Amino acid sequence: MSVGAWEPQVNGQQEESHWEFNRDQLQRFIAATVIDSPLAETINEEDQQASQLIRLPAQQWLEQSQHWNNDQLWQLIRFFTLAEMQLAGWDAGAESAVIPLAKVLRQRKAALSREQLLWIRQHSDNRYLPYGPL
Repeated sequence: MSVGAWEPQVNGQQEESHWEFNRDQLQRFIAATVIDSPLAETINEEDQQASQLIRLPAQQWLEQSQHWNNDQLWQLIRFFTLAEMQLAGWDAGAESAVIPLAKVLRQRKAALSREQLLWIRQHSDNRYLPYGPL
């Protein structure tokens, strides 16, 4: 008799442990933050269904962030902050993508400004944003 780890299967296959980011989709998310309308009106239905992105492991976001400049990371933080409040199924709590993205900005010596921190507080009720559980 052997004891192993149970790995859930999706559609009869092992679930992928590493998400393939769609840069075009992330660009659409960035673009949605500059439009002064609810996200449900600015992103398409398929993008609205991609709620698993906000809860991807922090390491994946840390790796992905290498492809984006500081302003783009701030726009992604804005998008995920708004998405959690405005889109069904996007709630993430301590697993929010905002947390590793804010960490990357701190590591780059471009930490969120007071105005950015206030913006996050005004647009979110997630007590873990932007720096995670303390």
